[in-house]
Amino acid sequence: MRGGVGAVAVTEGILRRQSARESAARTYARALPIVPVRARGLTIEGADGRRYLDCLSGAGTLALGHNHPVVLDAIRKVLDSGAPLHVLDLATPVKDAFVTELFHNLPPGLADRARVQFCGPAGTDAVEAALKLVRAATGRSGVLAFTGAYHGMTAGALAASGGACDVRVTRLPYPQDYRCPFGVGGPSGAELAARWTESVLDDPKSGVRQPAGMILEPVQGEGGVIPAPDTWLRRMRQITADRSIALVADEIQTGVGRTGAFWAVEHSGVTPDVMVLSKAIGGSLPLAVVVYRDDLDVWEPGAHAGTFRGNQLAMAAGTATLRYVREHRLSERAATLGSHMLTRLRDLAREFPCIGDVRGRGLMIGVELVDAEADVDAEAEAYAEADAYGVGDASARGPRPAAPELAAAVQRECLRRGLIVELGGRHSSVVRLLPPLTITDDQVSAVLDRLADAVASTAGKRAAPDRTPVPQGRRRRQDDRAERAG
Repeated sequence: MRGGVGAVAVTEGILRRQSARESAARTYARALPIVPVRARGLTIEGADGRRYLDCLSGAGTLALGHNHPVVLDAIRKVLDSGAPLHVLDLATPVKDAFVTELFHNLPPGLADRARVQFCGPAGTDAVEAALKLVRAATGRSGVLAFTGAYHGMTAGALAASGGACDVRVTRLPYPQDYRCPFGVGGPSGAELAARWTESVLDDPKSGVRQPAGMILEPVQGEGGVIPAPDTWLRRMRQITADRSIALVADEIQTGVGRTGAFWAVEHSGVTPDVMVLSKAIGGSLPLAVVVYRDDLDVWEPGAHAGTFRGNQLAMAAGTATLRYVREHRLSERAATLGSHMLTRLRDLAREFPCIGDVRGRGLMIGVELVDAEADVDAEAEAYAEADAYGVGDASARGPRPAAPELAAAVQRECLRRGLIVELGGRHSSVVRLLPPLTITDDQVSAVLDRLADAVASTAGKRAAPDRTPVPQGRRRRQDDRAERAG
């Protein structure tokens, strides 16, 4: 039924019923009107027979891609063994194996004195548990968080995220080059961000009491794929340590090799007090944990719980995933491929002025689309002025206005070409690439070719997207190339 009238009708019917029956809060289904029925590795096949290269990977959940054999084998072994699938927080061989593998991979300085808390099955549950833990351990209630942050969708996690308002969380500047909050970028911008943090904490009239913890993402994902400068992250570690503030690293999306190190904090040599983990650690199934220093373990029995904290299938899948990433050195592979992809994308940016910035770490990459025809804004003039006074980064480029409509059009054109990408950033103008760590060299080329094609077809256009289908010959060649790649 590939591409046939019947298959298309089935797809349209399912999508129509979804629209009629599911919540208006649905997100991915709006931008990606496909009905997946089969998947393997990087490839998804829809009910209409079309195949797609998936660079969303379950929002970073699928470190090994779809249905990796080691993950399926681990799940089958649990199912075939007759082991209980639901055990609350009881000890089991499956859990013991997972914790052993997890601790084996923790950053140096944390593994030898770590405790692990299993909580609800989503990353936001781990964030809630972490915030609750540091407040209980310190007796303080305040939290430091950063502009652009995303930590989940429950109340406490939302309060620490960048879009929150009317909450008791102190918001600090997160350094970035392209849209530096101080208009200087580079090391100077990161230094100013660090000094701002110190001032807020040390000024008795800042209105900020000593907080319980600071939560940060080593690479902001939803905020636009913004890697934290290593020197700045080390400063945050020193600032918090000097003031007895718990440093909470949100590694929900960055963990398990995604950024070119097993944990993104390892790029800077930082050991946090607390790590919140989810997504890839469950090997595609729901699992979330908090790992923290043993001296913070002040919980009373039952102080934090969750009915689904003992997901045996997820622990088995997670153990297999963690071990495979470690044994096959996929974090190193991610670093190599990510560097190659960033180079290719920066070459593309020189060709198309609508690409304002290309950034990322490992296989966590963002391409920010801008209005290339707009005048350089006042923020860009600030860059130039700061550089003239010797405090800016001479290589910093003044940013042009974000172009969310253009980014959405590129996403649609990517989908037409059989490529699934996500959008993010402050204005939803960043095309995000989160391919599985198992992506091959040929698949990388196919992804970049399709993205370049989509940008070329969309650049400079603001009208409604071209709905004409990609020629069957080209689509078949693209699909065949992807299939040969893996």
